[in-house]
Amino acid sequence: MTITRRVFLKNTGIAIFGMTAMPMFLRNAMAASTGTGKRVMVVLFQRGAVDGLNVVVPYAERNYYSMRPTIAIPRPGQGGGDGARGAAIDLDGFFGLHPNLAPIEPLYRQGLLAVVHATGSPDPSRSHFDAQDYMEAGTPGVKSTVDGWLNRALQQEREPRPSTLRAIAASPNLPLTLRGQAPAIAVPDLRQFKFFGSPRLVETNFEAMYANTVDKVMRGVGQETFEAVNTLGKLDPQKYQPANGAVYPSSHFGHGLREIAQLIKADVGMEAAFLDSGGWDHHVNEGAVQGRMGNLLTDLGHGLSAFASDLGPRIENVVFVSMSEFGRTAHENGNRGTDHGHGNYMFVMGGAVKGGKVYGRWPGLAPEQLNQDRDLKVTTDYRTVLGEILRSHMGIADFSTVFPDFIADRPSNFLNLIRS
Repeated sequence: MTITRRVFLKNTGIAIFGMTAMPMFLRNAMAASTGTGKRVMVVLFQRGAVDGLNVVVPYAERNYYSMRPTIAIPRPGQGGGDGARGAAIDLDGFFGLHPNLAPIEPLYRQGLLAVVHATGSPDPSRSHFDAQDYMEAGTPGVKSTVDGWLNRALQQEREPRPSTLRAIAASPNLPLTLRGQAPAIAVPDLRQFKFFGSPRLVETNFEAMYANTVDKVMRGVGQETFEAVNTLGKLDPQKYQPANGAVYPSSHFGHGLREIAQLIKADVGMEAAFLDSGGWDHHVNEGAVQGRMGNLLTDLGHGLSAFASDLGPRIENVVFVSMSEFGRTAHENGNRGTDHGHGNYMFVMGGAVKGGKVYGRWPGLAPEQLNQDRDLKVTTDYRTVLGEILRSHMGIADFSTVFPDFIADRPSNFLNLIRS
């Protein structure tokens, strides 16, 4: 049977991308592993359009409760039982966290977690597919963009790190965010690579397939792929023990965070990581404290808490940011859910974050303050948040290609939420 390079890469569980020739994985990973001060950006995409108004609750906005008679989160102190359980967790006298996010409240109090509210894309699309593509491309409203904002950002580094493991997605396929000229890989599960630790299997399944080829490019790519598999296989995720008693959720999201933390601590040269979580499209029976969305937020809260605990001091060099294609309608619908909206929220977490604060200009929920008479307005472009992380944390100053035709690189436009 003839085994092509494409079939082999698919069967190994590793997807390798990049339009330029990639250097040797193992050599570069080793060269990049000499220090622990590498800065990393981790991006979470909440697919389906999360209801930001029930994640970070504007409990002091009276219109919020009149608009959501069955799914609103109770004001702080008005929950069931002891008067606190089941109610929003007060952040600043106006906003509160959904109660299922209690595990990350300490991060907010410690200044490691910030919220940006009323943020999103300026594009008015209510299509999941279009809005996700626009946001991942970093070019709202432009369908022709074929690469992602984070990949373009990696290309702007003055001294790119040598490791071709520098950009990793914890997913089966490479997301648009990471597609482009800079090499990036999609790794759905680190445990898949342990199989290739056997020299005999490597020889029969890999080296024999490539060693005798007359195509030097194919032979080189084959060797690089082998070394990537070998490097990842040596991490042995089965034996990995999260630090500081961290316990990750058993979900896809929790598993992805756990592997990203392991890669950060293994010093393989990773500087950008991506993961996503789905199921946020709640047109029916969204729920309030309990329900479908409440369950997802429990997963989110425990996952982020575990991630921060597991990283320990290394969180000083990591910035995590969440995003979603758009928000939900301010009014609940007739099915006790919400429909496609506009403005939303973003979490920004890490040691460089000036946390303990809700950033952004709140537009209000009065009828005349809504977008198209139905949604939270966008007052902070999501590219402003990403741009500040890239500039202040990753040291990337030129946004002319990262976010074309956007002026996020003007200091006056930043929120000042990241320490340089």
